[in-house]
Amino acid sequence: MFLNYKQLIRRREVRLRILSALSWLPDTWMVRLQYKLHTGRTLRLKNPQRFTEKLQHYKCFYRNPLLFQIVDKASLRDYLDVKGLGEYSVPLVGIFDSLEEINPEDLPRQFVIKTTSGGGSTEVYVCRNFDAAAWDEINSRFGHLLRKRLGKSPGREWAYYGIDKPRLVVEELLCDPGCPEADLVDYKFFCFGGIPRFCQVITDRSTNEHIDFYDTDWHRLLGVVGLNVSAANSPMAQPRPIHYEEMLDLAAKLSRPFPFVRVDLYNVAGKIYVGELTFYPASGYGGFIPDSFDFELGKLFDINYVSIVND
Repeated sequence: MFLNYKQLIRRREVRLRILSALSWLPDTWMVRLQYKLHTGRTLRLKNPQRFTEKLQHYKCFYRNPLLFQIVDKASLRDYLDVKGLGEYSVPLVGIFDSLEEINPEDLPRQFVIKTTSGGGSTEVYVCRNFDAAAWDEINSRFGHLLRKRLGKSPGREWAYYGIDKPRLVVEELLCDPGCPEADLVDYKFFCFGGIPRFCQVITDRSTNEHIDFYDTDWHRLLGVVGLNVSAANSPMAQPRPIHYEEMLDLAAKLSRPFPFVRVDLYNVAGKIYVGELTFYPASGYGGFIPDSFDFELGKLFDINYVSIVND
């Protein structure tokens, strides 16, 4: 049974203030508390078996400084360039330290603006037709975010401790040329030790979100949903993406240094782009239907962090 933590405390700013007030708690204590609140289960950090439990272990004990560069939306672009994978970056409009640095007249009609530190949908704004109202919304949404120091992340996600102060990344809006107003399909590859194992496919994100999992041979796992258990499978299976083998190869290359990472990709008429690399999906507080899939993923997750190789 899952407790709806966000319904108990509806205002996000209140939840963040409470978590900030508890910043003195050690990470291991805080993740135990939050895991209990979100899932109703007691977290086993000494002998974790579930994928969601191992994500908590990952947050508390995996200390690879390369994660600091990867989770920052701006420095990830530099990392892709160094790896010779810059062609997979989403076309850039600009990177800014403040809203005052942005000249609204220089912005394209369509774009995506986001903080370099992530933060889910609250720190991403998709603009499909830029005007004065959109600029007001951007100022309202991002102004206060850029004035704060981050400190410990609310979910105790260690990788984000390396981002002292967020910046803004503005990218071109990717669109399916056949249906430019529709949401792009999200392809999220769950990779363990550099091997893609499953692809989570999210469709209709802004209207009626559907979630499906596929194995690497593109067989749909009908009935498997997660980490948002309120979603459902899509009424129809998605066709195998164009250049799917290239997507698998890219996911393997990007995930190779890490015990686990989810490589999030877009495929626009066969052109592949890197969205982000996610180390703690849903901060490890989501769930799966069926519950057994949490254990299945957990078996693939090696948490014996013997060595860290930044290759």
